[in-house]
Amino acid sequence: MATSPGLLKATAVKEMSKFPVLPPIEGTQQRDEVAQATAAKDEIAQRIRVQKKLLLHRRSKVQQQQLHEILYMNYMFLKRCVESSPGVPIQQHCIDSIVARVPHKLQETHKSKTLLQELCKEVSNDFHNVIVRHTGIAVLLFECEQCLIPYSPPSVDTVLKNPQKEGPNSEALMQKNLHVLHPVMQTILDIGYVTFSSLILVDLAECRASGPVDCKGLQNKMAVQCKRTEDRIMNTWFPKVISLLTSKETLRRVKEENQDSFFRCASTLISNQLKSVLHKSVEEFVGLFDPSNGQRLLIFRMALTFDDEKMEIYPTLQDLKAAVFEILYAITNTLQKVQTIQSWLVQGASIFVDAKVADHILSWAKVTVKSTLCKNLEEPDKHFQNYEEHSFEEYTKQVEEFRSLSKEISSLPAKAHFTMVHLDCEELKQGLANKAKNYAEILLKKLIISHREQNLQICSEFETISEKAVKIPETTEEMTELIGYIHLIKTSGIAQLNEKIKEAYCRLTYLLHVHTIEPEDQELNSTLFLWPQKILHAFELHDEVLQKAKKKGEQELIARRERLIVQLEKLGRRIEEFPLCSELDMMQQYIKDVKTVQKLLQEAEETIVFINKQEDFYKWEQTCYPEVDVIRDSIEPYHKVFGLVLKWQRTENRWMDGSFQDLDGESMEGKVDDFLRETFKMLKFFQQKQNKTEQEMEKMAGATKRRASVDSPRKQESPTVFLCSTVMEQIKEFKVVYVV
Repeated sequence: MATSPGLLKATAVKEMSKFPVLPPIEGTQQRDEVAQATAAKDEIAQRIRVQKKLLLHRRSKVQQQQLHEILYMNYMFLKRCVESSPGVPIQQHCIDSIVARVPHKLQETHKSKTLLQELCKEVSNDFHNVIVRHTGIAVLLFECEQCLIPYSPPSVDTVLKNPQKEGPNSEALMQKNLHVLHPVMQTILDIGYVTFSSLILVDLAECRASGPVDCKGLQNKMAVQCKRTEDRIMNTWFPKVISLLTSKETLRRVKEENQDSFFRCASTLISNQLKSVLHKSVEEFVGLFDPSNGQRLLIFRMALTFDDEKMEIYPTLQDLKAAVFEILYAITNTLQKVQTIQSWLVQGASIFVDAKVADHILSWAKVTVKSTLCKNLEEPDKHFQNYEEHSFEEYTKQVEEFRSLSKEISSLPAKAHFTMVHLDCEELKQGLANKAKNYAEILLKKLIISHREQNLQICSEFETISEKAVKIPETTEEMTELIGYIHLIKTSGIAQLNEKIKEAYCRLTYLLHVHTIEPEDQELNSTLFLWPQKILHAFELHDEVLQKAKKKGEQELIARRERLIVQLEKLGRRIEEFPLCSELDMMQQYIKDVKTVQKLLQEAEETIVFINKQEDFYKWEQTCYPEVDVIRDSIEPYHKVFGLVLKWQRTENRWMDGSFQDLDGESMEGKVDDFLRETFKMLKFFQQKQNKTEQEMEKMAGATKRRASVDSPRKQESPTVFLCSTVMEQIKEFKVVYVV
């Protein structure tokens, strides 16, 4: 059986207590007391030193914290002083230099000038902010150095960071990852500037001085010029760029894992340079079509031709426009197949640098060129039309000339006798006379066709007037429009049509002398000359239709007014129900009922506006509906009190059933006071309203009944007053129990 050590030790001590104990040695006991006293003294001294160190440490920590607080307060005060001090404004010559860099064409319009002023203002503000920020940094750094305190701001959001500490790290990080800072990029920029600064893909500045140009020839010439320029760029500039980017010296300074991003950066730089060239070339080309600078406009060679008995303008206006736009497309499609650096290195599927002209620039170019072309091609087109179209009098003159020429030729002698020749001229006479007569018939046929077309046009105008005159208007707007239209036709339209009929009569008179009118044309002429009489009948029908429409509209207006009166009476009866609403559990339904009445009241107001407009059209005296104002004024207090009670109920439920952590005592007390104040106002309002109603009833009842009512007890308070009182008591109880 095992025995524990503690038990053995206790047994041993008990056995030893049986033996006698020797007295202690005197010298030994004294030395032990001295050693114990010395140890106790050292322990006390050690404790004192530790306590001093702790107190000193705590005092140092407190002093350090107080010092930091004082320094921070001084720092923030100094920062505010620096930032609020007046800064040096930007010099005017700097603003002028910025404005000088903006193209002149962007400063012409009023909108452009406004944007330029806003730009200058923004630059001035940015300059001031930068000056204030850097002045603050310099002053704060100086003060921190004078106080022998490192510039260590307590908050990034409130204090500027120390550039001396973070500058080297940021600079190293940028040099490591920001490839645009690589020296080869600056070299590419320099090469691009030398190559593209004065390059224009299509140079047409001297075209006007060289005289008229053929549009097709110019199109082909510009396409060839764009291709040559592109080849020259791809054979000179692009190899230099590739050589720089792929050289061992360049790649040695770029880590292998960063080469892809390095090449993407270079491709972006190339893309920006190519876009700049294309944008400049497009702007230069569009500048040749600037309407405000007519001296630079191109001069195109065009001709009027007569081929196969047909007159034409060559090239056509559409061909000229297409040729000009082809030149624009040739510019925008140049330099679109410049490979990216990665694609050139891999020699696989070709991936090209994005050098597409911006959509807004291309749209602006198309609109400007098209507008200028359309404006400047109107006059050549009108000149061409003068060869094709002539007046009726000019055609009749030509017909008579050909007829006279035919008669003159026919009157010539058929035979001519000479000494040795008997000359027969009959065949030549007949041929020439028939030719002249045929020309007269051709022109005459054209006159007949023109006369028929003009007659049809006149008849069509009369038919349109007749259809509109007898059309039944559905609304007063249509009726007003129809009345104005018929008035305009009667005053000026019919007079113009009568003039056209007179011209048609003159044409017909001539044609009857020189040509046999076809039956269809005879019927058309008869219809045309009968229209002035028929249109009078249409005007009579118009008056009848208008009277019927007015009578119908008046009846509908009367019915609408009656329906409105009935609707207002219903709303008035519904208003009388609201003073009886006092159930606290029905507030949501009360609010819904009030909103329904308000919606119906709004519809009634719109109906009143329509009715007054109709009454004004029919020259009636406008009706007034004071019930609308009474209903609106009566419903507003109930809408307010029901809404207030419902809001209080929802707020109370949110406070009682919501999260306890979201409650704020001060906010709750303020809101409860607001509810009390608003409820008290509503209570006083309805009490005064009840008193006023009782006084009016007493006046109506007479003096006798009024004296009797003085001795009678006060009437019971209204349900609305009871509602306000109940809610007010609830709010007070809530404030006492949960807020105060």
